[in-house]
Amino acid sequence: MFFGCLTGLTTVLFGFGGGFITVPVVYGVLTATACSAADAMHVAVATSAAVMVVNAVVAALAQWRQGRLRRAYVWPLAAFIAVGAVAGSFVATLIGGTALRLLFAVYLLVTVADSLLREGFLSVAHRTCPKPLGRGTTTLGGMGIGLVAAGLGVGGSVMTVPLLRRRGLPMAEATAMANPLSVPVALAATLVYALAPSAPACTGQLGYVDLAAGAALLAGSLPTIAVARRVTARVPDRVHSAAYVALLLVVLVVMVAM
Repeated sequence: MFFGCLTGLTTVLFGFGGGFITVPVVYGVLTATACSAADAMHVAVATSAAVMVVNAVVAALAQWRQGRLRRAYVWPLAAFIAVGAVAGSFVATLIGGTALRLLFAVYLLVTVADSLLREGFLSVAHRTCPKPLGRGTTTLGGMGIGLVAAGLGVGGSVMTVPLLRRRGLPMAEATAMANPLSVPVALAATLVYALAPSAPACTGQLGYVDLAAGAALLAGSLPTIAVARRVTARVPDRVHSAAYVALLLVVLVVMVAM
């Protein structure tokens, strides 16, 4: 429940949907306690996706009520993300747990390096009319985001937030739109993992999804989302973007340590 609270906070502030918190936490617990320890990484990714469905929908509705969502940046990008997410989920069920964990760490490292070394993320010149998404970015880029995000159980915010940020959007809006864009990823991944024939037969699991862990995480995240959504607009843009990168570094260190 404690990490569920942290998941809810990062969902609202950074659009993560919880993936970067739940994957390391569930993986660490399962490797020490569960009957499915050999499949711990797959279970962690699957459980992360299931939690993300609920968190992302709740957060997206809250952001929509506050007027932070721009339709042009959400649709049709979300449709192409969904297509890539289905493929990414199937591929992930065929990859070994160690390889999946290494891919997760590499993904984090590349994202952090890109945010720090390339201009346009830590600080941007906010535009009254931000740049629109191109056709290639919407189609091929959307499918690529879905493929990687669903495979690693991270929702895609680490790609969509920098993408929207470099179009001139303030951090509060870029992270807000990461929530609805995470829904198709999380939904596709959850369905594939829940119905996967290769999943271990363990009590309390639906396919690879750990129901008890998911319920405990949601018990902490949902109340936190309700409270945290009221403070995001008060966070200075520069602080918001720097905190985003700092959190990714923390998760990377945790994954490498485990």
